[in-house]
Amino acid sequence: MGHQDLLRPHHRTMGLTLTDRQHRTAVFVTPSSSSRVLLLLLQVMKTYHMYHTESISAESKLKDAEKQEEKQFSKSGDLNVHLLRHEDRPQRRSSVRKIEKMKEKRQAKYSENKLKCTKARNDYLLNLAATNAVVAKYYIHDVSDMIDCCDLGYHASLARTFRTYLSAEYNLETSRHEGLDIVENAVDNLDSRSDKHKIMDMHNQVFCPPMRFEYLPHMGDEVCQVSAQQPVQTELLMRYHQLQSRLTMLKIQNEEVRKTLDATMQTLQDMLTVEDFDVSDAFQHSRSTESIKSVASETYMSKLNVAKRRANQQETEVFYFTKFKEFLNGSNLIIKLQAKHDLLKQTLGEGERAECGTTRPPTLPPKPQKMRKPRPRSIYNHKLFNGNMETFIKDSGQPIPLVVESCIRHINLYGLQQQGIFRVPGSQVEVNDIKNSFERGEDPLIEDQNEHDINSVAGVLKLYFRGLENPLFPKERFLDLISTIKLESGAERAHHVQQIIVTLPRTVIIVMRYLFAFLNHLSQYSDENMMDPYNLAICFGPTLMPIPDGQDPVAIQAHVNEVIKTIIIHNEVIFPSHLTAPTVSQAPSMRLTTGPSHTPVMTVSNMGFLYFFRHSVEERDSKRVPWDFLLCAFCIFLFLLRALTE
Repeated sequence: MGHQDLLRPHHRTMGLTLTDRQHRTAVFVTPSSSSRVLLLLLQVMKTYHMYHTESISAESKLKDAEKQEEKQFSKSGDLNVHLLRHEDRPQRRSSVRKIEKMKEKRQAKYSENKLKCTKARNDYLLNLAATNAVVAKYYIHDVSDMIDCCDLGYHASLARTFRTYLSAEYNLETSRHEGLDIVENAVDNLDSRSDKHKIMDMHNQVFCPPMRFEYLPHMGDEVCQVSAQQPVQTELLMRYHQLQSRLTMLKIQNEEVRKTLDATMQTLQDMLTVEDFDVSDAFQHSRSTESIKSVASETYMSKLNVAKRRANQQETEVFYFTKFKEFLNGSNLIIKLQAKHDLLKQTLGEGERAECGTTRPPTLPPKPQKMRKPRPRSIYNHKLFNGNMETFIKDSGQPIPLVVESCIRHINLYGLQQQGIFRVPGSQVEVNDIKNSFERGEDPLIEDQNEHDINSVAGVLKLYFRGLENPLFPKERFLDLISTIKLESGAERAHHVQQIIVTLPRTVIIVMRYLFAFLNHLSQYSDENMMDPYNLAICFGPTLMPIPDGQDPVAIQAHVNEVIKTIIIHNEVIFPSHLTAPTVSQAPSMRLTTGPSHTPVMTVSNMGFLYFFRHSVEERDSKRVPWDFLLCAFCIFLFLLRALTE
């Protein structure tokens, strides 16, 4: 066995029994004892092998010398010796002596090498015994002692580490149980109402109602209360009764919404408070996979049931939020209308007490019956109703047809709060009467008296636009207008509608701008008249933009209404402002403000009333100039009179 063979099992055993750190320590310990003995044994073994090889070589040479000597003796027998010549005898003797001398040298060399080999063998055997003893001691005693040396304190440290870990886990478990108890106690004490009050109390500056808005008089106006004197008392009475009926209906509707909301909230709470929080079944183990599947499919927490409950809950939540939004909007509208109703009631009650000294509830007086003087027949050559609007405007010189201007003025004065205006039909007899008056060139609505039914006046306005020979929106541009519905953005849709409208004749654009400015103004009173832009679009869509032949009315009508709604909302963006024509903003309602002395006062803004009737001096009929001049002078006189009295 060589030195390498002796070292391999030693290192292999060390690698199997020691860790890396211990192995490195053993490497430093081994050369001082076992490895040194092994190296010495290797050297002694090599010395023995070398001397033994030399001894064998010397023995071989000695045997060769002996063979040569025997061969020499065999050749020089006694007989042959006597036959040799006398001169050859000295030469043969010298060769014998050489062989004998060589034999002696080889014999001495052999003896020397044999002695060295014997000593080397003895030394090798002694070292071999010593090495075996050292190796045996190493594996029997030293390895165990070195393991104990390297392992000193390891198990104690490991035990201390695990005990520290166990202590931490036990304390963590204890702390976790304490935390779970705290959380359970907090869950039991959850109270949404109390938490809401705490939040609002903590941030009272945010949730505190702001200060009330104060009335800001304009340019020294001393009137700071709602005036219930004539001629606005009748209108206020009508508005009061309309608000009263509207409030009654809204309260009934909102109460129904509230009941639905409460039922939906209870259903939602039942869904949210279901006791499905016990998940102990999920921690039960079974050897059979099929049994787990069968049990899970029948439990309340199965995937199918969970998905179904989640879908039902989402649908209920959407319905709840929709009803909640409807309830909030309804209650806000009720509060707003109730405030107006209470103020009107207080104002009308004070007005009645001031005039009659009684406290009877306000009632609507009967409409006064006035006799109108017959007016001259129309001087125009073209029909007003069922005619061509552009031709009529060119022939009459009126930028806005009289029927449109007069009806809008009357509604602006007396019908902004009329519930369902343009949706509720008026009296057909009165509609025909007003229509015939306009056809004769008369203006039956010229007197500032509310003697005509507002719904009938609104019906006349719709009748005029519905009977036009060419609709207000030409049929040639119908599909272009409908195509704008594909645009999602309202501003972008309004821009495309504007690009289409600017291509229409100037006279048509002027009438459009006048009409849609009025409809936008009317929609601002939708809280009372219930006519928002969408409802107005439903009423005016078929009238202003009839569906051409070949189109599906059921599928197209909703798009038509959407186009009209867009124009009502974005009328200021759609219609160009450079055209000279009156707008509703240029024509404030003709209402006389009464001061403390009940003297009618015409403010400067009311002077725009003149332009509400006629649009410019250049476009007026020459016969009306003196009347306009007198009206303007009267307005200036009232303004100066008020300034002097102040």
